[in-house]
Amino acid sequence: PTSITIITLSIIMGTIMTMSSSNWLMAWIGLELNMLAILPIISKPKTTRASEATIKYFLTQAIASAMMLLSSTTNAWQTGSWDILELKNKFSTTIMTLSLTMKMGAAPIHFWLPEVLQGTTLQTALLITTWQKLAPISLMYMISNNIQPALLMSAGILSMIVGGLGGINQTQLRKTMAYSSINNLGWTIMIMALSPNLAVMNIFIYMIMTTPIFLMMTSTSTKTLQNLTTTWTTSTATTLSIALLMLSTSGLPPFTGFMPKMLALNELITQKLTTLATLAIMTSLVSLLFYLRVTYLI
Repeated sequence: PTSITIITLSIIMGTIMTMSSSNWLMAWIGLELNMLAILPIISKPKTTRASEATIKYFLTQAIASAMMLLSSTTNAWQTGSWDILELKNKFSTTIMTLSLTMKMGAAPIHFWLPEVLQGTTLQTALLITTWQKLAPISLMYMISNNIQPALLMSAGILSMIVGGLGGINQTQLRKTMAYSSINNLGWTIMIMALSPNLAVMNIFIYMIMTTPIFLMMTSTSTKTLQNLTTTWTTSTATTLSIALLMLSTSGLPPFTGFMPKMLALNELITQKLTTLATLAIMTSLVSLLFYLRVTYLI
């Protein structure tokens, strides 16, 4: 119990430190604290798979942290300031954006996310897909004024495509949820360039929808599509809720998940980025495929 308390506190503390700091070093320390605290949680199941997942997670986060330090120190050399809002250097912003996308598991450096989720328990998967995204997204929100929009939008579109195509052939629900997470992060990152507040709303709605999905999967101990086909006999309401939540996450009207997507597309068209909006809708269609597959099986 003591260790659990310490670990939980460290995870919460780390995220809060990162979110509330105005200094790159403090933000970095918060992220490190957060990462080191979640490692024992990922490796808790004593399986080779869990250990592998832990090491994968550790290595990606460590590389991302190193990139973050590189970026902020370069910026500090050039501007003489460690302030988060003072990230003016082009090179620094690019490296920082890459590091943050890597930390939250968005494309182009998304490969670790499905693997890590598959290696851990459902509760840990929930933690990684929701809470662990808060810190990097808040940092990205803080520097969103200084990042070149083209960089954010290309990363966003890439995440959408990867999230859509990757999830199609999955039978493991955790991997499906990982790709769904990459897809939603794509929307968040893409709209971050135009309207950061909308991006924050998007990610919060995503978290609010993902949390019950994972919790219900935990309660029915559902791990594959195969399990899902048999759960409705034992717990009908739960299975129905999972189906509806899946559809909501896919962004199908009249569900909640449709709202942030509609607002994002509205913003894109207002900014005369119709091609990007069309691309986004196309990828959304692809990702709808695997959500519908889950719901259809139920």
